Amino acid sequence: MVRLGTGIGWRPEIAEAVEHMPGVDWVEVVAENVCPGHLPASLTRLRERGVTVVPHGVSLGLGGADRPDEARLAALAERAGALGAPLVTEHIAFVRAGGPLTVSQQLEAGHLLPVPRTRDALAVLCENVRIAQDALPVPLAVENIAALISWPGEEMTEGQFLYELVERTGVRLLIDVANLHTNHVNRGEDPAEALAELPLEALAYVHVAGGFERDGVWHDSHAHPVPQPVLDVLADLAARTDPPGVLLERDENFPAPGELARELDAIRATVTKAAGSVSPGAGHLPGTGAAPQAPAEVPDAGALATARERVALAQASLLSALVAGTPAPEGFDRARLRVQGRALAAKRADVVAKVAPELPEILGDAYRGEFRAYAAGRPMTAGYRRDALSFAEHLLLAGRPEDAAARGRLTHWWLDRSGPRPLEGRPMTRWLRTARLALRRSQALR
Repeated sequence: MVRLGTGIGWRPEIAEAVEHMPGVDWVEVVAENVCPGHLPASLTRLRERGVTVVPHGVSLGLGGADRPDEARLAALAERAGALGAPLVTEHIAFVRAGGPLTVSQQLEAGHLLPVPRTRDALAVLCENVRIAQDALPVPLAVENIAALISWPGEEMTEGQFLYELVERTGVRLLIDVANLHTNHVNRGEDPAEALAELPLEALAYVHVAGGFERDGVWHDSHAHPVPQPVLDVLADLAARTDPPGVLLERDENFPAPGELARELDAIRATVTKAAGSVSPGAGHLPGTGAAPQAPAEVPDAGALATARERVALAQASLLSALVAGTPAPEGFDRARLRVQGRALAAKRADVVAKVAPELPEILGDAYRGEFRAYAAGRPMTAGYRRDALSFAEHLLLAGRPEDAAARGRLTHWWLDRSGPRPLEGRPMTRWLRTARLALRRSQALR
């Protein structure tokens, strides 16, 4: 088992602060945000100092009905090699649904959504994890996620679900204590009960993060200080086992470096105090690892294919309700679905603004309203880059923005990025794209 120590999520906005922050033993980087051939200079300097870097994937969708995408797996493996990582991590979640298994358009959530804790979903997840393990050059650890909604008809608790996942696959666990707190507030699940059922011997490391509560719903924002209830869950875990690593996540609304350092100090102090609270000779309290009452046999190929189809239909129905406005599937809390749908729309707008910062700059205060109007009837079917281009094209076809200078800047931006290569030094290609856009606008106005 790799001993990692205390770490922080590396982000470009705090790269310099992280480099100079005392007591940072390791960092975690979002895998999709780094290019193996062009690693940020800050990450390179950290690696040269002996700081471990762990890639953390967000787009694989191991909990989805489809088999993991080979290209995404290859990209994750490449990043693990480029960073010299001792392991890689991903999420127990689905991020897209639809497609061939449901004979429908594939939809992208743009966010991590919970899998149902059912036998079908477990069988699919286990097979997907095995496929990923075979494709990766280093061990894989998977993370429990935060959720605003609960699936009806679940057959296992989170602890039981994770216990059997580990039992069947040997995968390691990344336990996010902030997500356990989130699920306590949003779904009434006791973090202590979840910890008691986990196979803590499989623990790879721990995530700690902040959030906020609004109208009785906890939002795992990664943009606020770590609250005491999350530290309390961390203390409970640390009293049960010695975590190999603990990492602070912060994705936006970054505070001053001194405040981040104080949060790291609080995390260290919580772990140290909890470990010291165990009576001498007692050792750390293990999770009971309580397996489900009736463990199921591993399904054969035919049963697994059928399970994939059932999971695909259920996930496509839920995602369509969240992003395409179709009726809520039976058994779901409709109010919570509306909250989740609004959260997905807001995140979509946020990420598009990060992927294409020129768009909010060009549109100014109108960006949010324009994007909400665009997204309301257009669920995401590809990645965020394509979403940004489609949004810009939608505005231009409608003759917006009304300000001619802003529309000109948006036109230039779209023309330069709507193909596989930039337009610099390619006047004929620019002319063809301009003509195509003009033709589509004339057709839209008919």
